[in-house]
Amino acid sequence: MPPKEKPRADYTPKATSPDIGGRKATGSDKLTLVEQRQFIYVRIVRATGLPMNNMTGTCNPFVELKIGNYKGITRCFEQTSNPEWNEVYAFTRDQILGGRLEILVRDKESAINEITGHLSFDLGHIPTRFPPDSPLAPQWYKLEDRNGVKIVGELMLAVWIGNQADDAFPVAWHSDAAAVSGKSVTKTRSNVYLSPVLWYLRIQVIAAQDLAPADRSRKPEAYVKAVLGNLVLRTKVSKDTNLNPTWNEEVMFVAAEPFDDPLVLSVEDKMGADNDACLGRSVIPLHQVEKRLLPQPIGDQWITLQKHVAEGEEKTEVKFVGRLHLRIFLDGVYHVFDEPTYYCSDLRATSPKLWPEKIGVLELGILKAEGLLPTKSKGGRGTTDAYCVAKYGQKWVRTRTIVDSFAPKWNEQYYWDVYDPYTVVTIGVFHNYHLQEGDKNGGKRDPRLGKVRIRLSTLETGRIYTHSYPLIVLQPNGLKKMGELHLAVKFSCSNWIDLFHTYSQPLLPMMHYLKPLSVYQLESLRHQATYTLSLRLGRADPPLSREVVECMLDTGVNRWSLRRGKANCERVMACLSGIVFIWRQFDQTRHWKNSAVTILIYSLFAAMVMSPKLILPAFLLAFFVLGVWRFPKRPRHPPHMDTKLSHAETAQHDELDEEFDTFPTSKQGEALKTRYDRLRGIAGRLMIMIGDLATQLERIHALVSWRDPRATAMFLIFCLIACILVHKVQFRYLVLVAWTYAMRPPRLRVGIPSIPQCFLRRLPAKTDSML
Repeated sequence: MPPKEKPRADYTPKATSPDIGGRKATGSDKLTLVEQRQFIYVRIVRATGLPMNNMTGTCNPFVELKIGNYKGITRCFEQTSNPEWNEVYAFTRDQILGGRLEILVRDKESAINEITGHLSFDLGHIPTRFPPDSPLAPQWYKLEDRNGVKIVGELMLAVWIGNQADDAFPVAWHSDAAAVSGKSVTKTRSNVYLSPVLWYLRIQVIAAQDLAPADRSRKPEAYVKAVLGNLVLRTKVSKDTNLNPTWNEEVMFVAAEPFDDPLVLSVEDKMGADNDACLGRSVIPLHQVEKRLLPQPIGDQWITLQKHVAEGEEKTEVKFVGRLHLRIFLDGVYHVFDEPTYYCSDLRATSPKLWPEKIGVLELGILKAEGLLPTKSKGGRGTTDAYCVAKYGQKWVRTRTIVDSFAPKWNEQYYWDVYDPYTVVTIGVFHNYHLQEGDKNGGKRDPRLGKVRIRLSTLETGRIYTHSYPLIVLQPNGLKKMGELHLAVKFSCSNWIDLFHTYSQPLLPMMHYLKPLSVYQLESLRHQATYTLSLRLGRADPPLSREVVECMLDTGVNRWSLRRGKANCERVMACLSGIVFIWRQFDQTRHWKNSAVTILIYSLFAAMVMSPKLILPAFLLAFFVLGVWRFPKRPRHPPHMDTKLSHAETAQHDELDEEFDTFPTSKQGEALKTRYDRLRGIAGRLMIMIGDLATQLERIHALVSWRDPRATAMFLIFCLIACILVHKVQFRYLVLVAWTYAMRPPRLRVGIPSIPQCFLRRLPAKTDSML
């Protein structure tokens, strides 16, 4: 009996019907795309007049909250009877089994069963508060003992029932993260991040003047070194070996506002392989650099170079050692790429004066995930602490972390302004490895559980899309489905005229076309932008780790992949398949496979030739009919990762191992030899194809090159005769004759190449000159 095949995983999105607010008449304005969930919020503000511990004579208070099976603990204050916490706790209403909320004030040095004071609230008497209601004011409550007798000390707090739109939701400790305490609680909270404003810092180095040489016995080999933070760029060595060198070269950085690091320019003398002498330097604070907000030229300037000369053991003298002629400015008329061009979520220039009009709003509801696979072991069992990150434009959002759940429910909604529909919103799911207080997680990175991209131009305006997207991760050992992510997306248009107008406008700011940057420059600057963003977002609280930023920005999308190469070839063939299909149908028609169809096609073409004004309307009408015919079969859901198109399911282990290899490679020996030989084979076939194409093009050039004098003479005589014939005979009749010849019956055909093909193949090419 043959072994059963492993069932193939389903990698297609599926439509869902969640109970979201946007489909209800009573839905909240702020929660139109998520399921509204109720939370019991408890804000512990401060306490006063707490009694001292009878044993130690001190007061080290903290507050413990109990409701159902959940318990929350505030931080502990040392030796004070008037502590101030100002902490918020949120308990999910539908997960609570008990009927009362208990608040216990305890002392750190007391026994486990002893309490300083006690408060109790009946859940049925807790008030309800939903935005836009004002926040509930905290009140003082007299503490009680376990018997309900009032004792010394008061506690200021507020208790209310709210939903995800509450102002306290992002900063609260949630019962979904009950296993997390201490400083790690902040790493479970939801947050909104804004990318810093990125500028292109352009330094056009022109020349230097009056340099002081480091060694007067040799001619200086000067170049300019620019340092911004940890990034270093250099110009070429000047061809002028004198004290007034010229360069006329430009170096570019990506600078993030607010500007932390100054720009350091120095003129260096290349004295040896690793021996460069500084001839002078200048430190330029970036806030003093001129900003170009409109496409206008910026003037050049001279800056003074300085050099610190030692005088004795401690004293130094600042010496002026020449001038540097340059043009330096912060360029805001370009778009600073931090994502691949085809995954961009924002296409605007840095300068706000060049921004287009807002055309709409993107609403995203991150509902839940299902079927997540375990990513770590806890207590002898697998578990997952998942959170989501979404990026569109300069705004990043991070949901709260749901601890120890394979089916986390976030139900968080976010908004973005939209300026161009040809943009992509990216949503990634990650496991949080930073929840243990004081634990550096052994250097582990937050692993990716999957990613979803949605292009706004594929969405109908005003429609709510609710789908579950498979979370797919390609690993060195193969394709893996990590679960499913449920999303609700809506693109609302506020200005239809501007929306349609964007389709006639360039994608990028105008300067990208008037004075374009090279592909190498754009790729280098994109890596600089990614590095800058990862540093800035890594300093937030809670931080976005570097691996998360790099994953969301697709930093490794340009690395070599044999799998992607095959996929791209198939994409090209799929686009050309229509032309191939038309040619095959035409070939069958001209060979009279169906006589009736051949006669009909011949008659229609003859009619169009005799009435040329029908040709263009016929083509346009054909496109219109084709579009209307395909309208009922239009896609009903946004596109998602296609594993079959990407060759992700059929990729071999060695191909994936090569794709995930580092650069430079970390492999040695036989594996590296095998990959090199395979790459040589692919390159050899590509070389043959390019050579064949070059040969055919060179034969066309050889028609009038007189390399073959007889062939060129015959071609020129043919051109003269054809010129006279075309001048005397109307063009429509020539086309009709050519069409009749092409559609002649099979009995009048000969199975050999045509005269033009035979003639062209006999022409010489430069293949004979190749070594």
